[in-house]
Amino acid sequence: MALQYNLSKVYEISENDSEFALQIVSLFLQEVPAELKSIKEGIELKDYTRTYAAAHKIKPTLDLLGMDLAYDDNLEIMNWTKVEGKRKEIKEVYRSLKDRIDAAVAELKKDFKLN
Repeated sequence: MALQYNLSKVYEISENDSEFALQIVSLFLQEVPAELKSIKEGIELKDYTRTYAAAHKIKPTLDLLGMDLAYDDNLEIMNWTKVEGKRKEIKEVYRSLKDRIDAAVAELKKDFKLN
């Protein structure tokens, strides 16, 4: 049973197409960790544009995979970029987002038998 993600939206829009679900999972595994790294670097450099762009890019994927808590963390990061907040204000939120994404990556790789 999936704890870190929920593929119900994926199966709903694809009419239970497991091949489509695998494509979405593969896309998540390829793109989201890379964008997460970009978010981290953007926060460290206070590059609000870069941080926002990376957070905005992963937003629909987090929603599609039913990762509600990670989605909320991501929205908080996006809002932080709009107000150009201080790094210390967002570090815990980033850590929470990273932990949730890392856990989902590990679980998806295990559940879908991917490397």
